Amino acid sequence: MLVREPRRGATGSRRTHDEERAALDWAEIQERMLVPLYAAVYERLEVGPDARLLGLGCGAGLALVLARARGAAVTGVDEGPRARLALAAERLGCSMSGAGHSREPVPPPGASVARRDVAAGDAVQGPEDVATSRLLHGSPALLRDVDAPLYTVVTAFQPAGATAGDYESLTARLRAALPFAAHGATVVVAGWGPPERCAASTVLRVATRLADTDASLPFGPGELGAGEGWRPERRDDLEAVAARAGLRLLGSGRVACPFGYAGLSAAVRGLLSTGLFDAAIEATDAAQVDKELREALHPYTRRDGTVWMPNVFRYVVARRD
Repeated sequence: MLVREPRRGATGSRRTHDEERAALDWAEIQERMLVPLYAAVYERLEVGPDARLLGLGCGAGLALVLARARGAAVTGVDEGPRARLALAAERLGCSMSGAGHSREPVPPPGASVARRDVAAGDAVQGPEDVATSRLLHGSPALLRDVDAPLYTVVTAFQPAGATAGDYESLTARLRAALPFAAHGATVVVAGWGPPERCAASTVLRVATRLADTDASLPFGPGELGAGEGWRPERRDDLEAVAARAGLRLLGSGRVACPFGYAGLSAAVRGLLSTGLFDAAIEATDAAQVDKELREALHPYTRRDGTVWMPNVFRYVVARRD
């Protein structure tokens, strides 16, 4: 799911609180819905101990955790809310660098850094192994300060195609990251599947309607980023992104990623945590969005109160020559 900036109306401590709450809902409810996508890609690429993986838009870091469990050395880069990346840092047991953080170069794999103990007055206790996990808050350009070997796998798992400019920004991120990828590196980008295969499409259109945007504008190889509001992916969108980034296409795949929730409230919290409804809330109000979102979820609510929405996501595999 896509990372979005907080609503423009939120400021100060309220904005921070909203970010932290949304980040927790994303990590605890919504992010796991994409695990089948992560697993399918890692299995196809045979990600293992020899992989040096760079995750673009890594968010709360679940995909990185799964890659590290397979033995890969992982680095995550994200320009979204820091609250999500902070959760990734907790999961991976590492710190994050970038805007607003330490400006010291990120240590190379296998290096040791001073480990700080906050309870002891930030005193140095000894070396901390940072061989496999690094997090950067900001653009891929921050990788120039990372003293590390070039990456062999680059992933962009945030499903593209949800809002205006998604494909354009994804292309820009890929171009910025490719100088730090080895020649022959494998690159994977993901997006929404056909609307008829994504039950969530009808629910996400609530965001488009309430935000008074037009999701019908076309998108194609010559129209990256056209339109506003939520819109399902069209055929060859991801291929167009890879081509524009200068990558050679190797193949593609589809993965079933059903959205399942314990109840209606959990479904609402999970979907709101994606950030895709922020513009709708700004245009109307939170209560209105909550009401209409619950109504849209009604067809997918089972007799036992659980919510189930079958979805299919696409991914494209490409190579940096």
